[in-house]
Amino acid sequence: MFTRLNQTRGDLPSLARVEGLIRAQFGIAPDEIVLVSQDVPRQPGFPDQETNIVFWKDGRRHRLRLFLPLGRITARDLPPAWMLPRLEDDGTGDCC
Repeated sequence: MFTRLNQTRGDLPSLARVEGLIRAQFGIAPDEIVLVSQDVPRQPGFPDQETNIVFWKDGRRHRLRLFLPLGRITARDLPPAWMLPRLEDDGTGDCC
């Protein structure tokens, strides 16, 4: 588990919990990386906080943005596992 420098210690349990939800939802092996961060969106009109997730599965990078604070994310907020190919990060554009 990794954390950004601006995260607070109180976020660590939520970071670990969301990492576990992502691993369970998409069947990510323990030796593959999952990065979770809570950020303030730069675009006007977006919620005050969002959670960004970047993870690797089978050597492919995926990313997901949830328009919720880290502490409010539940398994119901994650896309279904069959959507994994749509989350693949090809390096173009911005992710939602």
